[in-house]
This record gives sequence, C-alpha cells and structure tokens, in this order.
Amino acid sequence: MDIAIVGATGNVGRKILEVLEKKDLSIVNLYLLASPKSAGKKIKFKGVDHEIHDLETFDFSKVRICFFAAGGKISEKFAEKAAKNCLVIDNSSHFRMDPEVPLIVPQVNSEDLKNIKKNIIANPNCSTAQLVIVLKPLHNLFSIKRIVVSTYQSVSGGGKAPMDELIEQTKLVLDGKKVKSKNFTKQIAFNAIPQIDAFSDDGYTKEELKMKNETKKILDDKIDLTATCVRLPISVSHSESVNIQFEKPFSIEKVKEVLDNSEGCKVIDEREDGYYSTPVESEGKDETFISRIREDKTVKNGLNLWIVSDNLLRGAALNSVEIAETLIKNNFYGK
Repeated sequence: MDIAIVGATGNVGRKILEVLEKKDLSIVNLYLLASPKSAGKKIKFKGVDHEIHDLETFDFSKVRICFFAAGGKISEKFAEKAAKNCLVIDNSSHFRMDPEVPLIVPQVNSEDLKNIKKNIIANPNCSTAQLVIVLKPLHNLFSIKRIVVSTYQSVSGGGKAPMDELIEQTKLVLDGKKVKSKNFTKQIAFNAIPQIDAFSDDGYTKEELKMKNETKKILDDKIDLTATCVRLPISVSHSESVNIQFEKPFSIEKVKEVLDNSEGCKVIDEREDGYYSTPVESEGKDETFISRIREDKTVKNGLNLWIVSDNLLRGAALNSVEIAETLIKNNFYGK
C-alpha cells in the first residue's frame, strides 16, 4: 500500500503518522506532503527519516490512499485533483455535506462506503465523531428523537497556533501582564469562549450547525439536534454534555451495558467522587469515554450523558485511519 499525507507537519497529520505506526497496515511507500516552505525537511516514521515533499508538485498517481489534514482551503484546491488518481480521505469540512461524498465514522455507517462517487470520503467534525459513536448503539435500541448537546472543546481543535497561544496567554496572565488574543475572539487563558467558528444569520455558529447537519447525515435525518459549542483553556480532548430524548423507554442498566460493549466506547460511571472521565484521562486514548449516565426526569424517555474523547485521535487521525482500514478490509469500494 502506497500512502500520502497532506499536511504532515500539522497536528492532525502528525497524529495520523502516530496512528499508522501502531496499526498493522502494510505500507510500502509513504509520502509526506506540505507547503513548499516545509519541503525538504524530514519527519521520522518507524525510526526512518522521511523527506517532506512539495504538495503543489506531487504526482498523486504514486499512491493508492491520500489523507488530507491541512484545512478546507487546501482540500478545496487539491483534493479533487488527487482524487483523479487515488482515494482521498479528507479531514476538512469542505466535502462533508456534499451529497456525493460519504461522511464516515466506521463504527456507525461503514455501509455508506459502498457509495463512493467522487473518490473522496469525508471525516466528520471532531465533536460530531465522538458524539455519533455513542449515539449509534442507543439509537438502534431506543430510537433517538431529540438531542441537546453542549460542548467543552480544547484549543487543539483550532490547530497548533491556538495551542501555543494558550500557553503564551497563561504565562502572561500569571505574570500580571496584558493579554492580546491572536487566534481567539477573547482571552482564552482562565476563560471560556462561547463561540467556535463564525456566526450564521440565525445566531448559531458554524461549529454548532456542523454538529447538527453531520449527525443527521451520518446517523439519521429524522433526529433533531441543537448545540452550544464552547472553547475552554484545555490543550487536548473535547467534552460534551448530552441530553437525549428517546422514542422508546430504556433502563440505565441497559444503556451502560450496550455502551460498554460497543466498539470505540468505554463506560466509566460510578456514583462516587472521581469515578468519571475528564479531558486529562482521555488524552492519547482511542476510546470515547461515557460518564454521568442518569435519567432526565423532566421529559419522557430522557437521558443525560457526559462524554469525553481525544479530539485529535477519535475526531480526526484515528477515524481517518479506521476508514482506510475498513476500505482495505473490504477490498476497496468505489472506483
């Protein structure tokens, strides 16, 4: 298998490399692609230096699968060009709502890989990916009617520059110095910002609309979802408070059982101090952790959950590689 990674020097690109090192994929040739300014630099993979190639001049016919992890503008410019020669797995938002591009979380809707038309597969938003992997087994059993979700998202969701700025701002605040934000709309250090991405005309941010639209596309168009997305001064891992209303009655015991036995999920839920998951514990882990499982007694068939996941893994790199694994296992769908 010959593979390329576009955006190999970024947060998600490097995480894809880490995941590929752990996986048992038979990679013959690996091509790391980035902007011309990074061309010629080297990144280690399995102990061997790999030179970074110029994305703008790369011949995509050399590879069978290409991961795009460099943002929407790069995907818009290069993904369709690449897809003429290889299969593209795109991490950006550019193709997610394209009706001819499947939006995939393998544990949820791998059957949609049978309908690849443009030779492009989209990876969902990180906050959506960890949500639907929990919702799917519950929807199968109890049929979800409505979801209200509030997210508590780490700065790594915005890339390396916001991560660096969080550290920089924290030092400035602790030293009693003035903070001027570069990558955020407000000070992020010791703060919470109820805006991720730009506002739409109806007052929701694009991040909130992504969660709604992507969940419907991946899981079920009949599900109603409303979201409030908040950025917190956390380096890695997103948390979500999820309120679900089902069509059918459920039991807490059955919810715990089905989630703990679902691929990609792990229940940590004891009603004692500290027996729940937080961003710190989930960083570097593949699973989505589910805690604070309890009945919402204000509505019929209502459930509350707290879910936490490493957004760079489950929400991006790991999901992308699992898409590739699913394609290989099934001897490639599409053209």
